[in-house]
Amino acid sequence: MADFVQKTTVKTAVRNLANPIADVSAFNTIVASVITGNPFGCVAYTVSGTSHPGVEKSKENYVAKIVYQDSLAKSVGTGSHKFGSIAGFNAGAAAVLASAPLAAAHGGTAVRDAAGETYSATLKCCDPNGEIYMVTFARDRINLTSYSDDAIRTKVETWADTVPALA
Repeated sequence: MADFVQKTTVKTAVRNLANPIADVSAFNTIVASVITGNPFGCVAYTVSGTSHPGVEKSKENYVAKIVYQDSLAKSVGTGSHKFGSIAGFNAGAAAVLASAPLAAAHGGTAVRDAAGETYSATLKCCDPNGEIYMVTFARDRINLTSYSDDAIRTKVETWADTVPALA
């Protein structure tokens, strides 16, 4: 009977941020800078006849948090609403905040809990060596996954060191 033989070593690395990214606008600026600036030197590639840019967003999620408070500012309810885009996040949060029926059902006034909100975006990247890896940005950390060449981690880490919000 044949044995399984390891072919690759896939790695994961995490950078926990000292402070959460301030808001969705700052978060978007960081993610967009990677997509447009390509600081990791990624290259375009083709899979199954489909062309892909060197860096592309493969998924994103934004969660708006709402607290309902009574007249004494005591919490009487909460809401958590997940959106697949920043536009949806902004429009959805505004709609929830403006919803009189929701506020009445909770028995309080809707207030945005900006500190409790979460954001994430995953970028699919292709290194010049042909390796495809993922960089996932969250409000409080960055995850680098599915890489084997340590030079990739070094590139991502070197870039992150230049972005003050990612300290």
